[in-house]
Amino acid sequence: MNPFYKSTYRTFATLLIIVVALFSGSRDASSQTILNTKSTSLLLQVEKGSRPQFVYYGARLFETDLPAALANAGKCFDAYPARLSNTAHPDALSVMMPDGGVTTDLQTESVQEGTWDGGHTLDIVCKDPLYPFFRVTLHYRSYTEEDIIEMWTDIFNSGNNNIMLHRYDSAFLPIPEGNVWMSSLQGGWADECHVYEEPLTRGTREISEHNGVRNSATAHSEVMFSLDGKPQENEGRVIGAVLCYGGNFEMRIITRYDGYHRFFAGISPRDAWYTLSKREVFTTPKVAFTYSENGLGGASRHFHRWARKYMLCHGGQPGDILLNSWEGVYMNIQEDQMEQMARDIADLGGELFVIDDGWFGSTKYPRDHDRQGLGDWEVLSQKLPNGLQNMAQRCRQAGVKFGIWIEPEMVNTQSELYEKHPDWVLNAHGRELAAGRGGTQMMLDLCNPAVQDYVVSVVDKILRQAPDIAYIKWDCNNYMRSPGSPYLKNPNHLAIEYMRGLTQVLNRIRAAYPDVAMQLCAGGGARVNWGLLPWFDEFWTSDNTDALQRLRIQWGTSFFFPAEAMACHVSASPNHQTGRIIPLKYRIDVAMTGRMGFELQPADISQEERDICRQAVSDYKTIRQTVQCGDLYRLVSPFDKKGIASLMYCSEDKKQAAFFWYRTEYYRGDHPAQVPLRGLNPDLLYKVTELNKVDGNPVSALDGKIVSGQFLMSNGFLFPEKESYQGGHNDWHSHVIRLDAIISLKK
Repeated sequence: MNPFYKSTYRTFATLLIIVVALFSGSRDASSQTILNTKSTSLLLQVEKGSRPQFVYYGARLFETDLPAALANAGKCFDAYPARLSNTAHPDALSVMMPDGGVTTDLQTESVQEGTWDGGHTLDIVCKDPLYPFFRVTLHYRSYTEEDIIEMWTDIFNSGNNNIMLHRYDSAFLPIPEGNVWMSSLQGGWADECHVYEEPLTRGTREISEHNGVRNSATAHSEVMFSLDGKPQENEGRVIGAVLCYGGNFEMRIITRYDGYHRFFAGISPRDAWYTLSKREVFTTPKVAFTYSENGLGGASRHFHRWARKYMLCHGGQPGDILLNSWEGVYMNIQEDQMEQMARDIADLGGELFVIDDGWFGSTKYPRDHDRQGLGDWEVLSQKLPNGLQNMAQRCRQAGVKFGIWIEPEMVNTQSELYEKHPDWVLNAHGRELAAGRGGTQMMLDLCNPAVQDYVVSVVDKILRQAPDIAYIKWDCNNYMRSPGSPYLKNPNHLAIEYMRGLTQVLNRIRAAYPDVAMQLCAGGGARVNWGLLPWFDEFWTSDNTDALQRLRIQWGTSFFFPAEAMACHVSASPNHQTGRIIPLKYRIDVAMTGRMGFELQPADISQEERDICRQAVSDYKTIRQTVQCGDLYRLVSPFDKKGIASLMYCSEDKKQAAFFWYRTEYYRGDHPAQVPLRGLNPDLLYKVTELNKVDGNPVSALDGKIVSGQFLMSNGFLFPEKESYQGGHNDWHSHVIRLDAIISLKK
């Protein structure tokens, strides 16, 4: 058909469908409000004087589809359900008005649509006609290229009396009932981010965390919903949701007998009823949603692109290869040994050396163990007699940058700071101190502006003393064991006000030191969330550095977090957490799938192992950009118990890829299957280069050959049943292969 007539026909068809819809008694098309991304649409029905209605969220709608989406919407839901009369449905908002009223009717007052650099915005202002001083603004923001839509609310009291907020979720989304499965992350210390998959049945499912400050310690505030049955990595419709908050959270999935799953996400209201003062606005944290028709992997790639461009501090800039001192020497910090470690990581090709816990304290309370010293941030002369700046200069002379560990939110009761300010710690009034790590660790009260000033001064003093410090590891090894603030008048506000105080501290630090790289650590991965990561470059994925277990931990983490943020370190063998003995090559190959670094004492490894590490660092630098900033394709899950695990990364232009393959268990006669690759350009020819070769000898028969992307995505690589590393057989072997495009098959 001639393009002109084709365009005219489509325009006429669109007008005809809309006219038919208008005159057939369907919902008024003029009240439709749609927010689009490149591949998705959110459709709402908004009319002044009525409650905003959710209509549709899913694949991108054409203009011609709008009447059909309205007609096919099924049950009508309030876009932000508030507690009403004559309804037993769950709500996102529950308040008590000054007169004791507990019902709310949020009717649309105004709608404002706009644009920003990354997409579009939609703000719906709602007012209760019975309580005109109470307003709720529903905010929606799209990220066009990343296929992300954020939702959050502003709750405003313009009156002269307080309003009590009993529940104040950030977002609500109805999902049609069917063969819907949920994927979530659960775990514990040194065993983070197990992937749990379960079908959604009728009833109520809650995912929550209430320890105050480490909201990824067990559960995670991120979920995915597979709409077409058991979750698949590369096929099926998936909705992903991420709550961007670092404190107590609650996600609810409530399914009754009306054909829908109701999904709510927000700050946990447990012990947190909030008193909204006159003229106060309460802003809920954002929830980021995505929709993919390419399975879990498609949803992950959406989140990763969004995170690199908009969420991570210095996102899109690959991180340095570092050596951290912790597992190498623990708290036995000595200046000559630190200089030796800095020279060693430089010799291996690394770029950064970080001194972990144990460099500070006071004469009375030196940090020789975890029972004392926190809060007294003075350099110990017996450990670093020439100070931090001298150490930074020695690192620079060796050819690497310098970084330092701090835990400024904490204090030991055995410290001069606590002796001076016992009123600065969190603890329930009149109760015996409930201490954490070492039996003496307490949390400082960041609700108190004076404490906020102190924490900022800690960082400021360190960085002024040593302006060459390029990296800070920020740790958090405690939680609100006995919640209570000497500063706050309303104890129900503690968890919220603490996160506000922490946010203010981080804002001030980032404003003063925008170029310093920072790692977010909390006894491992207990703070891996998008509420706090915008101030940080990376997170410490887990205190467990065992390569075999890290495969599972990093796999689950990758559902929502990109490799650029995931610190993955090569550690000693036997492993310090599990005692397992795993070949150095395997440990390196696992660390290569994220932000590669080292967590050992180089002086303790052999010359042969140093040579392996040096070559591995050199190899990693050739794929670092692709791994940390490319698209992830998970191929074989370690949770599927197939004896192998495999994943790969592709650059955005498909011109380079890095393929990873791991044996996770071995039984004689158990031949590993070939793994077809994903994400390549089928019309490109790729040169195959095996990295981290044992004794310089490749295992893959395709090493050095030229192969089409189509062949690799249809066949993959074949590896032998059993291999020998470093003079003996091993149950665990691994392979890393780089693919470089050299020519296109298309003329």
